[in-house]
Amino acid sequence: QLVESGGGLVQPGGSLRLSCAASGFTFSSYIMSWYRRVPGKERELVASISSTATSTSYIDSVRGRFTISRDNVKNTGYLQMNSLKPEDTAVYYCKARDLRDEYWGQGTQVTVSS
Repeated sequence: QLVESGGGLVQPGGSLRLSCAASGFTFSSYIMSWYRRVPGKERELVASISSTATSTSYIDSVRGRFTISRDNVKNTGYLQMNSLKPEDTAVYYCKARDLRDEYWGQGTQVTVSS
């Protein structure tokens, strides 16, 4: 399973770090991604990181502000979010997948507002 934490309320320009703790599977073999969803909209892929952390990717709207990382010893993934904007407000989900399986977390709310 995956369990996210670290969401909350932050002012524009602020920072948050989301964590995604994995258990019950070999996390180090899985690609990890962060998604977000705003009510009434499709879930959006925000960032991904390869199993060995050698490759990352981001959507244009967060590139340069967000950083995805992972610690395969701690079985945990992270999303560092800086320079947050109101349009980053969403429920954020982590996902781990390999060729056969995928796991989703329950989501954590991020609200950017003054």
